[in-house]
Amino acid sequence: MVVMNVLWIFAHPEQRSLSGALRDEGLRALREAGHDHRLSDLYAMRWNPVVDGADFRHDASERLVVGAASRRAYDAGTLSEDIRAEQEKIAWADALIVQFPLWWYGMPAILKGWFDRVFVKGFAYGVTGPDGRTLRYGDGKLAGKRAMVILTAGAPEDTMGPRGVNGDIGDLLFPLHHGTFWYSGMSVLPPHVVYGADRVPDEVYDAHAAALRKRLATLPTEEPIPFRRQNGGDYDERLVLRPDVLPGRTGLSVHYARPHAQRPQGALSD
Repeated sequence: MVVMNVLWIFAHPEQRSLSGALRDEGLRALREAGHDHRLSDLYAMRWNPVVDGADFRHDASERLVVGAASRRAYDAGTLSEDIRAEQEKIAWADALIVQFPLWWYGMPAILKGWFDRVFVKGFAYGVTGPDGRTLRYGDGKLAGKRAMVILTAGAPEDTMGPRGVNGDIGDLLFPLHHGTFWYSGMSVLPPHVVYGADRVPDEVYDAHAAALRKRLATLPTEEPIPFRRQNGGDYDERLVLRPDVLPGRTGLSVHYARPHAQRPQGALSD
C-alpha cells in the first residue's frame, strides 16, 4: 500500500455544512488508510485573500510589480509568515485535496486568494530547467505531486453535462485543473463532484460519504487527466499545437493527449 502525505485545503464558511461533513469523512478515510494529513481550513484560519506589498516586504514608495516582488521575496525567504507556512505544507505533501462549493462558476474568493498569494513566482511558476526552457504544464517544482478537487454544486447533474445549460463540469474546472495545477507541474486527478448539494436528504448522505471514501482509496493510484506537456513536443515555439496534431480541431479538448471523459460520474453512481 502506498502511504501519502495529503494537504486538504477546505474553503467553506460553515462547519456544519454538507461540505464540512464530507471533509470530516474524507479525513477519517485518509487516517484509516494510513495516510498522514494536514488541513488548511481557510475560513477558520481567517485567511487573508488579498495580495499586497506586505506579502513581500515591498517598499511602498516604489511601484509594485507582483511577479518580480514575489520572486525576490521567495528567493530571499522574506515572504510573509502565513504564505511561507502554506508553502511548507505543499512541499511536505504528496497530494493536494482542494474542496470548495461552486460559486458563480468558480471557487470562493478566499480560495482564489490562497492561490494568488501562495503560488508565487519561483515556487509555483517562473521556473526554468537546465536547458533554459520554462518548466510549466506538466513540469516544475510541484511536479510529482497529485491534486484533486472535491466539489459541491447546487445544480442537478444533467445541467452540468455536455449539453446542460450550466456547461460541462470538465470545462468549468479547466482553468483550475489545467491553468493552475497542471501549469505548476502537478498531476491532476478527475474531480469528485456532488451535484444538487443544496438538496441532499439526510438518508442519502451515507451514499455520498461512501462514494467519497471509494475515491480517496484510489488517491495514490488513479490515472491522472491526460493533459499534454508543454515541453513534450506537441506545441511549437509559440506554444501553439503543431499543425499535424489534431488538424482543424480547436477548443479545450485539443489539450488532452488522448481522449478523456472530462465529466466525472455523479457521486451516487461511483
